[in-house]
Amino acid sequence: MSWYLAKIIYRIICGEGDHTAQFDEQLRMIQAESGNQAIEKAIELGEKEQETFYNNNQQLVQWKFINVSEIYEVSELIDGAEIYSRIHETDDAFSYLKFVSWKADVLKMQQKPLLKII
Repeated sequence: MSWYLAKIIYRIICGEGDHTAQFDEQLRMIQAESGNQAIEKAIELGEKEQETFYNNNQQLVQWKFINVSEIYEVSELIDGAEIYSRIHETDDAFSYLKFVSWKADVLKMQQKPLLKII
């Protein structure tokens, strides 16, 4: 058995869908005998985890499985191994850098130990 990294894509539709198109790209680890089996398992997972619910405004929200767009075999799990890479191009480098810094700050804050009050 080998490990594979699969990118599963969902479309998020709220209400009648009269909003900016939203897609959730999820990277999932899949254990399989082959790349083809990994794709099949990822598709199965994507279909199984489709969701429909009502939000706070009583609008129907749908997470519709689109497809598995990428699959990569992970040869070995080693500390620091590159699992995924994506080049992001933008006309506004400042805003992108500001956004990345903000996300990093939030992540660091979430990792700080909480004080226990006894």
